[in-house]
Amino acid sequence: MKLILFTFISLLGITITAHADVWMWIDARGDSHFVNTQSPIYTWVDRSGGVHFSDTPDRDNAISVKFVWYSAGTLQDVEQATAESALDGVGRAGETEADREERESAQAYYCKRATEVYESYLNAPHVYRTTESGKREYLTKQEKTETIAETLVQKEAFCQ
Repeated sequence: MKLILFTFISLLGITITAHADVWMWIDARGDSHFVNTQSPIYTWVDRSGGVHFSDTPDRDNAISVKFVWYSAGTLQDVEQATAESALDGVGRAGETEADREERESAQAYYCKRATEVYESYLNAPHVYRTTESGKREYLTKQEKTETIAETLVQKEAFCQ
């Protein structure tokens, strides 16, 4: 009897996890990623234009991603469907018109945010970073100039 109960509970657990929701998010470059959780994710562009993401906002320019429900099912189903579909010349593999609009909307959002950060640095009399203890550490003129240059590179990467 215990074996039957254990088997039933195990099968129920497999059934529940097999029909999870899949969420899509867009990184700082505009590329789509798929996950089966809505744990926080932050994305940013480094000095050389590389796109990074993390579960913590490790950088001043890290932007929290927006999750969009993509489908019911598993990540494996989504990855397989994406791999099997062809590009239509306008969108990306596996991307519907609605997906393309959502991606372009996310790209516009990231461009706007990066532009706001860049302009705020340009117009600020002083730029600071927050230390681990939560205190403000004001940047020197040289550090401010470097930070503004980095932010411009990031803005250009977001606004392509």
